[in-house]
Amino acid sequence: MAKKLTQQVSSRYFEAAARLRPGRTARRVVAYVESYDDVFFWRTLFDEFETDDLRFEVMLPSRTTLGKGKKMALMNRLGPQLGDYMIACVDADYDYLMQGATPMSATILGSPHVVHTYAYAIENYQCYAPSLHATCVMATLNDREIVCLEAFVEEYSRAIWPLLVWSVWAYRTEHYRQFSIADFCEAVTFRDVNVHHPEQTLEAVRRKVNRKIAWLQRQFPQARGRYEPLKRELLALGLTPETAYLYMHGHSLFENVVMPLIGPVCLLLRKEREREIRELGVHDIQRQNELSCYQHSQSPPETMLRKHARYRNSPPYQQLRAAVRRLIDRLNQEPINQNTNPQ
Repeated sequence: MAKKLTQQVSSRYFEAAARLRPGRTARRVVAYVESYDDVFFWRTLFDEFETDDLRFEVMLPSRTTLGKGKKMALMNRLGPQLGDYMIACVDADYDYLMQGATPMSATILGSPHVVHTYAYAIENYQCYAPSLHATCVMATLNDREIVCLEAFVEEYSRAIWPLLVWSVWAYRTEHYRQFSIADFCEAVTFRDVNVHHPEQTLEAVRRKVNRKIAWLQRQFPQARGRYEPLKRELLALGLTPETAYLYMHGHSLFENVVMPLIGPVCLLLRKEREREIRELGVHDIQRQNELSCYQHSQSPPETMLRKHARYRNSPPYQQLRAAVRRLIDRLNQEPINQNTNPQ
C-alpha cells in the first residue's frame, strides 16, 4: 500500500496540500534536479523569487533510489504528473539549440513545467568570463590581474564559434556519429596555458578549429546551403560569437579550458603573495605566522568556481529568470480549485 500511495504523489497533491494549510502558510513548489551538484545552483536561483506565500524545495528525483540524471528527473516520477507545483529543473545540453528537432528537445521546450538552463549546463555558468578574475581573487586573496581572463575567454569563444555551429548542425541532421560532441571538444580544448603568452594557446585553438572545419566542408558539401541559415537562427537564440562558450559541453569547458587557464594564474598569484610576505617580514617568526595565516585562508580555484554566483548578469541566466517568472505568474493567476485531490 505504501508503494501505491507514493506513486500517487503528483503536482496536484502538492497543490492540494498547499490549499489545505492554514492562514499564511506558504505554497510549496517541489523542484526536481539532476544531481547533488545542481542543488546549490537552483537554490540560489529560487531564493530570488521566494515570498511569504511561495516556497521552493529543491530535491533529487527519487527518495527511494540513488538514481540521478536528466531522464530520471523528467521521466521517472514526473512523467505524466508534472505540474506547476511539481517541476523538473535540468541542464539544457544541446536540447535548447535543437529547437524541438529531437524528442528530448521537444519535451524540454514544450512543457511549461520543465525549467532548463538555456546555457549547456550549470558548469558553463560557473565559467562565466566576467566572473573569472573575481574567482581567482577569492582563491588567492590577490587582486593583481596577470591575464585579462575575460578577454581571453571571449576571444576563445570567437575562435570556436564557427565550429560550434557545425556541431549543432551535425546533431540536427543526425550526422553526430561522424562529428560528435567529443570530436568537437577534442578540437577546442587544451591542457595548459602560458600565462605570459596566452595568445599562443588561442592561436593553437584557431588552427585546430580551422582544420576541423576544412574537414567538415569536404565531408559534408551538402551543408553549404544550411550553415548560414542555422548560424542566423542560433544568433537569434542568443548564441553569439562572444557567448558561444556558454553553449558548448560544460564539463569540457570547466575541466579542459577554464581550469587550465586559471590554475597557473592562481599559482602565480599565490607565489607572488608569499614572496611579499617573506620580503616584508621583520623576523622568521612573523614570516612563518603570516605565511601560515595566508595559506590557511586560500581556497582551491575549482571550489571557488563551483560556489560563486557572479553569472547572474549573463544573457542565458536572464532567460532562465524569465522562465521562472512565467511559472510563478501562472501560479498567481490560477483560480482556487476545490477538486485538487490527487487521482
